[in-house]
Amino acid sequence: MAKSKKSAHRSTLNAPYNAASSAYTAKRNQGTDGGRKSTGTASGANLIAPNTSIGQHFLKNPAVVNSIVMKAAIHPTDVVLEIGPGTGNMTIPLLEKSKSVIAIEYDSRMVREVLKRVEGTPMERKLQVIQGDAIKTSWPFFDVMVANVPYQISSGLVFKLLSHRPLFRCAVMMFQEEFALRLTAKPGEALYCRLSVNVQLLAKVDQLLKVGKNNFRPPPKVESRVVRIEPRNPPPPVNFVEWDGMVRLLFNRKNKTLRSVLLTKPTIKMLEENRRTHLSLAREENKGNNKQGVAMDDDEEVSDKSIEQIIEEVVGKDEWVGKRSSKLDLDDFLSLLADFNSRGIHFA
Repeated sequence: MAKSKKSAHRSTLNAPYNAASSAYTAKRNQGTDGGRKSTGTASGANLIAPNTSIGQHFLKNPAVVNSIVMKAAIHPTDVVLEIGPGTGNMTIPLLEKSKSVIAIEYDSRMVREVLKRVEGTPMERKLQVIQGDAIKTSWPFFDVMVANVPYQISSGLVFKLLSHRPLFRCAVMMFQEEFALRLTAKPGEALYCRLSVNVQLLAKVDQLLKVGKNNFRPPPKVESRVVRIEPRNPPPPVNFVEWDGMVRLLFNRKNKTLRSVLLTKPTIKMLEENRRTHLSLAREENKGNNKQGVAMDDDEEVSDKSIEQIIEEVVGKDEWVGKRSSKLDLDDFLSLLADFNSRGIHFA
């Protein structure tokens, strides 16, 4: 019996609901929310206790809600993806501005509450709620994302967002203040990190507003900020996996010189393994295309030099001598990666 209950629970995760669906009706008719009967009113939604263990802090200030919706600049033809609708305080104004809203909510209590907010109204058919983990759930097409993001999934959510295809127009997202500031940090600033470089490579990020702790129920321990993320279209012509491999390596010791970071035994070993792999793949590709000649000679010429020699050649150039990753900007990292790649050095 227990096994069948588990299977039923799994089947409801990632299931889409609307206020008229039979699945939603069945859940609603269970009649309890943590020991309390459902009221069926919008005000009743505000009595539900947030589950802070999964990062729930309900935004309760209507002025902040309206400001976020306004800054999202939603068109009447837009499909909006909302992550974590909670009791629906932001969902309602999003529905009023957009063609439709698709909300992803982890907490089954909140799924019921947000659906009750629109039940029997003209907005009922415009809302679809998917119960599931926003990181693990496949996202549908959308034009705009709006999200109040729990700290523990902030980084994962941002990179899932920036890898989403087809490209969306923008995302307006609320994060804990330090995380939000990292997204726009500049070279030389204390918060400048791998996250800063990777996000700024893929998107334009603007700080929109600061949101104080008392605008939430319960108040979180830190202040929050709202940012606008607009993906670069077209995306930059760079292999992101390799780019991130280099950036991750360099930011592990961001205040050390490039030479100090790169000329360590583990790094040299890793780069040597990568080179062998890339040379092997290049030779196989050349054989398959019957194009061995010049390309093979180039590979062999590169492989005659040791990894240490190539690193010394690159970091010994005037533009890199004494440089640290904490002071390099996007153009510097792009130039550095191109310099290494042209010499047969790969970071993935």
